[in-house]
Amino acid sequence: MPKGNPSKQTIASEKYQKKAGYMTKGFKLKRDTVEQFEEACDRAGRSQAEVIREFMEKFIQQNEEKDDETK
Repeated sequence: MPKGNPSKQTIASEKYQKKAGYMTKGFKLKRDTVEQFEEACDRAGRSQAEVIREFMEKFIQQNEEKDDETK
């Protein structure tokens, strides 16, 4: 649950996200890298979350294939 005195909408959103299997990932990156990434996403007309999710899915798939090859 959110800290403090969350609104009913915040509570409902948190409940939905948990039920749907969403989670938040946080990590630190260099400012210039983040700014360049944001600009590249804007130029491509894609959200940062969409690009990161796509990268993660491709990376998982590539590494699952490597695991299959070594077995």
